[in-house]
Amino acid sequence: MCAKGTLVSLIALVSVAGPALAAEIEVGPRPYYLIDRMQDGELKEKLQACANEPVKRTLFSIAHRGAPLMFPEHTEESYRAGFRMGAGIVECDVTFTKDKELVCRHAQNDLHTSTNILATPLAETCVQSFEPAADGQDAKAECRTSELTLAEFRELQGKMDGADKGATSVEAYMDGNPAWRTQSYAGEGGRLLSHKESIELFKSLGAKFTPELKAPSVEMPFDGFTQADYAQKMIDEYKEAGVPPEDVWPQSFVLDDVLYWIENEPEFGRQAVFLDERNDTEGLDPMDPETFRPSMQELKDMGVTYVAPPIWMLLTVENGEIVPSPYANAAKEAGLRIITWSLERSGPLATGGGWYYQSMSDVIDSDGMMYEVVDALAQDVGVVGIFSDWPATVSYYASCMGLE
Repeated sequence: MCAKGTLVSLIALVSVAGPALAAEIEVGPRPYYLIDRMQDGELKEKLQACANEPVKRTLFSIAHRGAPLMFPEHTEESYRAGFRMGAGIVECDVTFTKDKELVCRHAQNDLHTSTNILATPLAETCVQSFEPAADGQDAKAECRTSELTLAEFRELQGKMDGADKGATSVEAYMDGNPAWRTQSYAGEGGRLLSHKESIELFKSLGAKFTPELKAPSVEMPFDGFTQADYAQKMIDEYKEAGVPPEDVWPQSFVLDDVLYWIENEPEFGRQAVFLDERNDTEGLDPMDPETFRPSMQELKDMGVTYVAPPIWMLLTVENGEIVPSPYANAAKEAGLRIITWSLERSGPLATGGGWYYQSMSDVIDSDGMMYEVVDALAQDVGVVGIFSDWPATVSYYASCMGLE
């Protein structure tokens, strides 16, 4: 079976701007690799039959931080790669700087692992200077966007997120990455973006938007900047850019942020996404509806339209088959729309897939099961979108299955 594109062509094209290339989609060889390893059956045959068909862009395929499996997350290069792989929606995680400007970073305090700050003079701004590993103690560092102005933030370059906690030098610390994502296509670093710049980039590409309001690492209010100010500023930047509310899915793990948008910006709040990690924060068990507080119906009654739990909370195993979890069934019964995260963010599925597949670990034993999971999410759970660190995987499936 021949791949429709190569990673070489993908790399060459992700940095090229302009509407002339906006319709070009490259999925590279990975979808075909995954399909080849599937067990024979109807799903494999269906996916194989699409091998020579053009891949269409869909809203079902959401670029999680761009394409961070092999590009530095939340950089222009990563965003362009995710869009090039067919993602219809691209994510900017939103935090803020010392001068209260919004920027795209996964966390306010991750600059030491996701940028080159420790190798620059701006390392002096870090709230925890680099300390090498010694006497059984891990290496330490912590650097925050809230310690930098926007102008200073723009001096940094993105790198593959990760750190070697056993390092005794800054260089070794910065080189540390999980074993399955050690290579970056942006060897010279990636360009960091403000939230406003991400909006302009996504508009120029023709992508839609799903910004996530990140929990601050600093106490709020921050120099008079309240949580409500923060939530409002994120929406205001879309309004100022003339982006229609129907093209934006604002997200937060904090239910109060979602309820703020529903009450104060109802046109944007209509598509606000409640990122659900209550399993960590409130003891929710996705297999036990008695632990759903508030319940799915109560969330719906509050005006919540979308919930977005991690993949494992939506699926379980019965009689050796992957099936929807009680959480998934309750959300559907309440009329909530479901998005999930994040495909291609685990280790190899041959070793169980780790955290994202924990509810299915008894049956996950091969990369060939990736599309079985995607199919269960799409067809049985009925999710309307899947975040992926390598959007080509989802894009191929969604296009083949005729999803929107």
